[in-house]
Amino acid sequence: MNSIKIKLANLSEMVMLQHSIFSLPFIFIAMLVAGKGWFGWRLFFLGILASISARNFAMGVNRYLDRDIDALNPRTKNRPSVDGRVSNTTMVGFIIINAFIFIAVAYFINPLALKLSVPILAILGAYTLFKRFSSLAHLILGVSLGLAPIAGVVAILGEITPWSLYLASGVMFWVAGFDLLYSLQDIEFDKKHNLHSIPSQFGAENTMKIAKLFHLMTIILWSVFIADAGLGLYAIVAVVLSAIMLSYEHYLVNKDFTKIDKAFFTVNGYLGMMFLFLIILEVL
Repeated sequence: MNSIKIKLANLSEMVMLQHSIFSLPFIFIAMLVAGKGWFGWRLFFLGILASISARNFAMGVNRYLDRDIDALNPRTKNRPSVDGRVSNTTMVGFIIINAFIFIAVAYFINPLALKLSVPILAILGAYTLFKRFSSLAHLILGVSLGLAPIAGVVAILGEITPWSLYLASGVMFWVAGFDLLYSLQDIEFDKKHNLHSIPSQFGAENTMKIAKLFHLMTIILWSVFIADAGLGLYAIVAVVLSAIMLSYEHYLVNKDFTKIDKAFFTVNGYLGMMFLFLIILEVL
């Protein structure tokens, strides 16, 4: 029993399961807006399964394909996927199981969700490959998490609405922006090993400017989302608070690069939960 617990703990650490908090709020925001309120326990649990299995698949692929790079990086060399706590066979099995769960969940949601399931998995797995040859990898990561609200509206309505595209695009720029800030930690490593990232290509100062532009786009797109979806005061407050929190995130990073982890995990985690809470108040 203890060995099973240890293996599960190592898998959880490998994919940083606690960071599912970034994608979970926005799939439920889309579901609440699409359903104009509570959408039922069945879709609630299916939404959780879809979000977690998709993220596990993406992180599993990332850790498996990046294990050679991670072994060289002092920041990542102690990951379970690198130090032997999780074997290559286990990682492959983990990837296959989560892909199967995601497709199975899509089957139980509706036909459109099933049709989109495999293309979504392909996009989720593309991030790791992209950074080997393109600085657009940050946006690919953003697209990966931006798929969450698309999946949410498809689950409720069986179609993709314009407002969901605005919400998803905002998520894309939000994630790409904070990934740029997070990538500042690896700027020298990326240069040394010819990895394509915006920090290694354009430098720290320009990267922070691009991240600010991305987060400005986030606020604009989320504003268009609430207008197109016909939402009111609570949704407006959610966007205003998001702007304040993102500004604070940039303040932290500009002041001290050692605050990147706090900016990345704490601020962005609270942002998603705050947005979801205010949308709940809005629709209920």
